[in-house]
Amino acid sequence: MAADLGELLVPFMPTIRVPRIGDRVFKSECAFSYDSPESEGGLYVCMNTFLGFGREHVERHYRKTGQCVYLHLKRTIKEKAPGASGGPIPQRRNGKVFLDLDLNCDFNGDDYEYEDEARLVIFPDHYEIPLPNIEELPALVTIACDAVLNAKSPYRRQEPDSWDDEIQVSKHASGLRQLDNGVRIPPSGWNCSKCELRENLWVNLTDGSVLCGKWFFDGNGGNGHALEHYRETNYPLAVKLGTITPDGADVYSFDEEEAVLDPHLAEHLAHFGIDMLQMEKKENGFTDSDVSPRISEWEVIQESGSKLKPVYGSGYTGIKNLGNSCYLGTTMQVLFSIPEFQRAYVGNLQRIFDYSPLDPTQDFNTQMAKLGHGLLSGQYSKPPVKSELIEQVIKEEHKHQQKGISLKMFKALTSKGHPEFSSSRQQDAQEFFLHLINQVERNSEGSENPSDMFRFLVEERTQCCQSRMVRYTQRADNIMQLPVPMEAAVNKEELIAYEAKRQEAEVSRRAPPPAVRARIPFSACLQAYTEPENVDDFWSSALQAKSAGVKTSRFKSFPEYLVIQIKKFTFGLDWVPKKLDVSIEMPDLLDITHLRATGLQPKEEELPDIAPPIVVPDEPKDHLMNNFMDSPEIDESAVMQLAEMGFPLEACRKAVYYTGNMGAEVAFNWVIAHMEEPDFAEPLVVAGFSEIDSSLSAAIPLADNQPPEESVAILTSMGFPRYQALQGLKATNNNLEHALDWIFTHPDSEEESEAASDIADPEGNANSSASANATADNEPNGPRVRDGPGRYELFAFISHMGTSTMCGHYVCHIKKEGRWVIYNDHKVCLSERPPKDLGYIYFYHRIPS
Repeated sequence: MAADLGELLVPFMPTIRVPRIGDRVFKSECAFSYDSPESEGGLYVCMNTFLGFGREHVERHYRKTGQCVYLHLKRTIKEKAPGASGGPIPQRRNGKVFLDLDLNCDFNGDDYEYEDEARLVIFPDHYEIPLPNIEELPALVTIACDAVLNAKSPYRRQEPDSWDDEIQVSKHASGLRQLDNGVRIPPSGWNCSKCELRENLWVNLTDGSVLCGKWFFDGNGGNGHALEHYRETNYPLAVKLGTITPDGADVYSFDEEEAVLDPHLAEHLAHFGIDMLQMEKKENGFTDSDVSPRISEWEVIQESGSKLKPVYGSGYTGIKNLGNSCYLGTTMQVLFSIPEFQRAYVGNLQRIFDYSPLDPTQDFNTQMAKLGHGLLSGQYSKPPVKSELIEQVIKEEHKHQQKGISLKMFKALTSKGHPEFSSSRQQDAQEFFLHLINQVERNSEGSENPSDMFRFLVEERTQCCQSRMVRYTQRADNIMQLPVPMEAAVNKEELIAYEAKRQEAEVSRRAPPPAVRARIPFSACLQAYTEPENVDDFWSSALQAKSAGVKTSRFKSFPEYLVIQIKKFTFGLDWVPKKLDVSIEMPDLLDITHLRATGLQPKEEELPDIAPPIVVPDEPKDHLMNNFMDSPEIDESAVMQLAEMGFPLEACRKAVYYTGNMGAEVAFNWVIAHMEEPDFAEPLVVAGFSEIDSSLSAAIPLADNQPPEESVAILTSMGFPRYQALQGLKATNNNLEHALDWIFTHPDSEEESEAASDIADPEGNANSSASANATADNEPNGPRVRDGPGRYELFAFISHMGTSTMCGHYVCHIKKEGRWVIYNDHKVCLSERPPKDLGYIYFYHRIPS
């Protein structure tokens, strides 16, 4: 028999490999489905590529690759028989246990036992060789089988459960040098000191400089100014803004090139005015006011007081929580409730699978199709059989729950290369939504892009407060962010009374009163969204100088699906991240037609298309430039405060200068006293700084309308042609992140187009939807948008429980077949009281006209 097996395997020996260091062995999940060794057909692991396949997909791999030898793994779960004492007998383990294979956590290990089987299967005849078979099999085959059975999970290296435990204390932490430069970091409103970015910001612990991080492949990140700063200064440690809590923060060592721990972090942050331990001054490590509302929030959002009825079948499949992965699960549940996503991936399932690469675990479209099929097929959401229903009555504690599907393979792929989503920590569902939409766009070239349904154009109107002239620009966006005006609460008296009682209870060390949640009208949030906002460092081309500016935003087009984020998360004055505890009664039917952009009005005058002057230090007139740079010092913030009151900019500059930079209030008195003088609005003239001569003017050329060369260089370094980089920056008002998004959605564009501005109907007519859609779909240049009426209906929302996006839990509610359903990880039930007022992200679909 040994000779027969040896001869049988001879033709296949060149294709059988022993896993080497770095090889990933997928023995717990199929590459195309959520079949596992526990599934009815078991799992087939290719002995050459070490990819796993369910019974219905292994034939495809055999036909595509010609690989014939597979290791078939099958796990059978059985309930233990009672022992002599009436209790369960000790758990038995089969000798061929699949080491490092995740057990199904829905079963109690004290009541069930696992029986594992492994055998070699040779295709196409399906010849089976039971294992172990050491004496009969060639040594190489035996070694290869043992190596596969003992291989570690491929996700351990990408998602270690002990991620935080593996971080080491930095060698720079104890003796870190900190400069006494007077820098104080505010609790919000940060931006990179070298560019315009306001995300992925890091504060250097030596000099307090705030700079952006690296630019990642997915379009998130920054321009690498934090790393450049280290190379220039050798200041080694930086902390990521937005991650600071009383328990710690994300600290990175540029010198050690890894995330590190800083035992003296509180002291180092306090040097720059950041009190991370403010919330730990209480005996319990948090204020009493933080406890009561959060408990209520958890109960209300999860509908804990109700006996919710489980639902099963297509579209009602749960998702297992991998440990802080609920932000991902809730987002994908909502996306695959949208017909366009179902059609793009599940509708094209066979085509995507047939044309998938040799390693489908690394193909985004394959994994999206797999996920969509897993959620919509109903194969992994089956109701209990009759015998199990009887058992539920007898053993209530073992109430049946669906197993759900695990997104380990999907999470590993979509988060690859991202420092936040690749970790095992909780993340922001809104950030992940945008991250995933970016990936959908990049992988939809030549096929339907379902993320087009979310995109809309925003028209931004910026007005110079002094000249009253305006500038109109537009940008593409995927989400509407609604501010929360706390001052608009309708229960102010109740909130004031609660706060007084809370403080009284805190002083007297009594239990706090029942928490009161602020009730904010949705109309107030919408009004706050439309309010003009001040523009920092606004340079007026009409005045050829800095001026006060205000900006308003309106919809140039309305998307097919409107995503609204409630901006609940903020930072307190103590620098601790917190969430606003508010209730906003979101409408089921929403009409935002009045937010349609109107464009340039007849009586409005546009600002000249002139860029600010660029100082070129290498020009031959350096000595004149130095004289210019020695101009009188003026507090520009005080100047802007006066200009916002409507006074001429030059008068404001003179007022601040002649009052010795003592603040806007003192300067205001000077303005009142001198506003009748004939030269009140004339430019400031000081001895020694009278005027810049013509030779200096020649040394300071005005920029043309070309994008910044640094931004062009960043995009070209990523492999994009220069003409595409220029087009993307011009089309997005030189916003680097939006430019990258524009380039990915316009891979074939070769010359600049103004067509995007004509997509939306400026009159806001509902009957223009069809023509606008046609224009958007057929226009090769400019962002692709689907314009139409601004009337919507709520169909899903994601809720967050906890004090910040870095902790807590997410669930989602989706309206299906006329009823609301709650998705809480692997539990899927009919909702009785959907908490629409406590949501975080809301999803609306357009109402057909």
